[in-house]
Amino acid sequence: MSVVRTGHQMHAYLIEQVNHMIRRLGMFGGEPALWTTFEHLYHLEGDDNGRADLWQSWEERKEFRSTGLKGALAQLLPDKIVSDAVASMYAEAARSRGWLELDRTLTPGELGELNESIESFAADDHVWSEVVAAFGEPSVLIGGSNRYYGKTLAYATADAADPMVFFHLWNGTEPGTQHTWPPARLEPILLAIRYGAGMWPDAFVFTPQGNSLRRHLQADPTQTETSSRK
Repeated sequence: MSVVRTGHQMHAYLIEQVNHMIRRLGMFGGEPALWTTFEHLYHLEGDDNGRADLWQSWEERKEFRSTGLKGALAQLLPDKIVSDAVASMYAEAARSRGWLELDRTLTPGELGELNESIESFAADDHVWSEVVAAFGEPSVLIGGSNRYYGKTLAYATADAADPMVFFHLWNGTEPGTQHTWPPARLEPILLAIRYGAGMWPDAFVFTPQGNSLRRHLQADPTQTETSSRK
């Protein structure tokens, strides 16, 4: 005889799934899988307007379009790391609800030092290992540990009231050059740092490499490497 699980058991299971999805969203089918799971969690918590309120908050900050978060992010970042950037948005939302499980927490002092160094750090190009050397292992690694693929490093304190900081890294083919595998770089390079609750794109600080790719994207959005998937 089958046993029907309780609401508490389902709640814990869905939170576990959300954390897996945020870290490896591509393995679960992309953004629709996340917002569907969010909606189930909102329902279990008695918040029937949860997803609508979340999307409205994103729209107010110009983070959301008819094509979802992906459509907005594709104007700022290469296509190959947009999925990880989407997951970072849901990571913030999950943390605000107490759903996000952190692998490491920063102290308030460490977060303050990180925030103060963002502008100067982004003034130069850095690769993945240099970001970790500067700020330590992330609170959440979005996109997996394979060095040939882009990823997003999330940093956070234990206090959900403190904004998270996200480092968006990319490892792909330079615009106008032939695609190669493995990529020419041995590890992904930092393109942008996102932090705070400002309007987009003001919440992003771009590195020289990030600005270069962004200019190319805006000039020629049909490029395969940096096109938006509309």
